[in-house]
Amino acid sequence: MAKVEPRRRGGVSQERLRGLYREMLLIRRFEEKVEERFRAGDLSGFLHVAIGQEAVAVGVCQALADGDVFASTHRAHGHALARGMHPNALMAELYGKLEGCSHGYGGSMHLYDVEIGFLGANAVVGGGLPAMTGAALAFKLRKEPRVAVAFFGDGATNIGTFHESLNLGQLWQLPAVYVCENNHYAESTPAEQQLPIKDLAKRAVAFGMHSMKVDGQDVEEVLRTAGRALEYARSGKGPVFLLCETYRLVGHYVGDPQVYRSKEELHELRETQDPLDHTRAKLDLSDDELASIDHEVEELVEASVEFAKAGTDPRPEDALNNIYA
Repeated sequence: MAKVEPRRRGGVSQERLRGLYREMLLIRRFEEKVEERFRAGDLSGFLHVAIGQEAVAVGVCQALADGDVFASTHRAHGHALARGMHPNALMAELYGKLEGCSHGYGGSMHLYDVEIGFLGANAVVGGGLPAMTGAALAFKLRKEPRVAVAFFGDGATNIGTFHESLNLGQLWQLPAVYVCENNHYAESTPAEQQLPIKDLAKRAVAFGMHSMKVDGQDVEEVLRTAGRALEYARSGKGPVFLLCETYRLVGHYVGDPQVYRSKEELHELRETQDPLDHTRAKLDLSDDELASIDHEVEELVEASVEFAKAGTDPRPEDALNNIYA
């Protein structure tokens, strides 16, 4: 008789949930390590981490099919890892090494890896929206069953390219999913100071676009809802606006003093809205089993740092490569 995996009512199997938890923990430990190395002076430039938003990255990216593509934001490490980028390739990129996913040209805010369908992080707010609208148009013209996914934050819904992209996406009935990671802050500006509406799903109403909403701290719900959104778009019904309510448990950038929100707010969010805590509570695992997962992930992250440090520095003349104008 075939073995049946234990499954909670309405949820994924324990084995699948364990895998989702491991992916979220990998993102968390990777970004904690990256922040540590940044503060130590190993990494240059700005650094933006997505601690607290791991469930959105894992839920959406794990729902993607082979051939689907996505574009990220300036907060891209989680999306890259969730889609299968090896920590070595990502860490080497942050260290500016040739072994990095973008061969050292991208850094934290301009990651890309075409092989896994990652068509680029973007330092421009809302910058991935028109690119993914274009990719979706290409898929439709070629009659390919592929979907293009654009990640962006709540602040980007005030940007012109957001409205232009959604307008064309709906007009042309493109296979696109527009994923809003609503963490309630546009950098340092709270939602009530930059959004005239509380329910961002109403943004889609202006274009007649189908919308879905999900608790972005519940990885199971994100996975399930993202799967529905992708299937809707893939079946030719048009694009979807997917609103994920999430929370950034750290500053906008590493070193952000966060004077725009109170310590009490941060403490409450960390106590009640950590997606890792939510997922651990659903897992039927002992403390030793949880510790084993954590140990495995930490070893992987530590190894990525050693890999990056031993990587190849680009030559000065390499700065002139890939220039087309």
